[in-house]
Amino acid sequence: MDAYGPEDGPRGGPERKSDGGSAGAGPARRAGRWGRGVRAAAVTVAVAGLAAAGLAGCSDGSVDGGGAASAAASAAASVGAQLSAAASEAGEVFSSATAAAKEKLDGITGDEVKGSVTLGTPATNADGRTTVEVTVANSTGEEKSFAVQVLFKDPTGKDVDTVVLTVDDVPANGTGKGTARSTHELPDGVTAEVATALRY
Repeated sequence: MDAYGPEDGPRGGPERKSDGGSAGAGPARRAGRWGRGVRAAAVTVAVAGLAAAGLAGCSDGSVDGGGAASAAASAAASVGAQLSAAASEAGEVFSSATAAAKEKLDGITGDEVKGSVTLGTPATNADGRTTVEVTVANSTGEEKSFAVQVLFKDPTGKDVDTVVLTVDDVPANGTGKGTARSTHELPDGVTAEVATALRY
């Protein structure tokens, strides 16, 4: 029962990996920096705004109110550029995760069975990754395996990550469970949904 992200192994069918395995150093590390950078930039914007308001409101001739406002505007523009760069990097990370998920699914031929998959409530584990329990129901009369693509969304509904989880050897007319784990740290309040589910 494995979750696959952009740092996983080569194409060629489901590749086993321990759920607690370490993440790749590429997209995951960049995404961690992105999350911290966005939070820091947001704080900077708020502080810059408060400083500008204070200087402009308290100017009595000894303080150049126009100069203060100009400096605050420049600071806000700089932070805006940082936010834009962070958003661009986040988009690249999601694109990488999506490509990796597609590669895994392209190596599997099976029936689409999204209705046979149930997701639990997302939670954050000890290493900061978001996890969600996946339950699959095998309604056939023979043993089957499942490949489930889980899509993570931030509180605004924007797609922020995706992984492919395999649940192997589910007994006939039985159920199986697995845990999908995000490829990097995600913001608080994320939700999860099933993007694709294949039974094979």
